[in-house]
Amino acid sequence: MTTKLGVGLIGTHTWADKAHLPGYKAHERVDLVAVCDIDPVRAKAMGEKYGARKVYSDPDQLIADPDVQMVDVCTPTHTHLPLSLAAIGGGKHVLSEKPLHTLAAPAFDAASKADAAGVRTKLGFTFRYSPAIRQIKRWIDDGTLGEIFHIHGFEQNSQWLDPDFPLRQVAPDAVRDKLIPSSIIGYGSHLIDLMRWLGGEFKSVASTMKNFIPDRVIRGEPGRQRILIEDGATAIVEYANGTQGMLQTSYIAVGNYPGVEIRVYGSKGAAVARLIDEFGVAETLKLATADAVEFKPIEITQDALPPGTTLNTPWPELYYRNLVRFFVDEILEDRPQECTFYDGAKSQEIVDAIIKAHYERRWVDLPAATA
Repeated sequence: MTTKLGVGLIGTHTWADKAHLPGYKAHERVDLVAVCDIDPVRAKAMGEKYGARKVYSDPDQLIADPDVQMVDVCTPTHTHLPLSLAAIGGGKHVLSEKPLHTLAAPAFDAASKADAAGVRTKLGFTFRYSPAIRQIKRWIDDGTLGEIFHIHGFEQNSQWLDPDFPLRQVAPDAVRDKLIPSSIIGYGSHLIDLMRWLGGEFKSVASTMKNFIPDRVIRGEPGRQRILIEDGATAIVEYANGTQGMLQTSYIAVGNYPGVEIRVYGSKGAAVARLIDEFGVAETLKLATADAVEFKPIEITQDALPPGTTLNTPWPELYYRNLVRFFVDEILEDRPQECTFYDGAKSQEIVDAIIKAHYERRWVDLPAATA
């Protein structure tokens, strides 16, 4: 009989329905033990849709369930850390949506607590599980691209180019007359994780952030509000190994969601992955070499995709099926950990440094990696 991992998911709203739960339903080694939501009607509906055996409205009860071996935290941002810590305290492996916390120190602390408890963690950096990105990582590791000179990361789509499309990432107590870092937090953390995974640790950053559309509709508030949301940021990076990097995040750059593009340039070749849903295709990959500099499309074959998907599968499900498969197999087969809470803490640390670099108008150095 195939060994299965007992999974309990907390938070059954839209992202769980689009990404997390399809991943569990599609994995033959997952036993979806339970779902939990403060809205019992929604929890019951999602439980029935995806075949959960139990439904809870109290997350502590789900965490305490002896059949649950891994807890998935798919809830609002401010609840990620306390729920993850509760799962760790209960001896459960835990997957949390990002960010684990909006400050690096509590995230590092949670990573240490998980290590001490002997449980595995994974942060929901969706785009690490793009087949195109994983191919570029292999080309870097096997020397296909040679010595890496430049890594560029872009997250650019026009979700909030229209000022009347409600912006949701605004705290009720946000200061309205000062620049509020936003795209660098929501989008930048993904780019930073990819760039750090591909190129190694960041040494120093310099940056600029700006508000381009000052008057816009905020979800839950009447009419347009004047609020200085940072809707565009650019940073340059010095890697510890000498590689140069550049990243840009934007809520208002014309383009389709999710808008992620990674470019890697080395001594032997260069690769470009576009994780941008265009004409029904989730992503594309191109490669050039030093002696054949025209970029050529690289086919992403079926064996690189999660079972049951194609490049026409909606990207949230495509990437999350891969993320789920990797985490479940890491746990059941005792594989090396990847994309852990520590990685999330490092990403947040770099976001903080980029924000500081903008406000202080200088290069900011990053602490050395400790794990």
